[in-house]
Amino acid sequence: MAKEIQVKIKLQASGGKATPAPPIGPALGQHGINIGQFVSQFNERTRDMNGTTVPVIITLYKDKTFIFEVKSPPAAVLLKQAAEIAKGSGVPNKEKVGKVTSEQVRKIAETKFKDLNAYDLDQAMKIIEGTARSMGVEVED
Repeated sequence: MAKEIQVKIKLQASGGKATPAPPIGPALGQHGINIGQFVSQFNERTRDMNGTTVPVIITLYKDKTFIFEVKSPPAAVLLKQAAEIAKGSGVPNKEKVGKVTSEQVRKIAETKFKDLNAYDLDQAMKIIEGTARSMGVEVED
């Protein structure tokens, strides 16, 4: 018989650099999860992401065991890295803050494909381009 799920927790943490400090510690501590064990497993699994913000979904079972799934980084984070900018534009229709090429958009779409609601890579690229537009990042051919 399958284990009974107590709660699912969604967090965003820096890949390979998670610590028991807020926001991770309090979010996990209130549910009785072994914070040190989670942090060490998470850092081990995300070592190659080196500081990139990644979403993680933690499933806690009634017997206080847990599993977690690391998702791909948010599209906005990947676009900021590709465009080499600190943050998106406050007024994206008027103020452009960076540029990315179609090839960079394709690589981001390939990275995010399994987490996107798209049937093929062209549709995934359109989703990423929309995110870029909303951030004030121009997509060049």
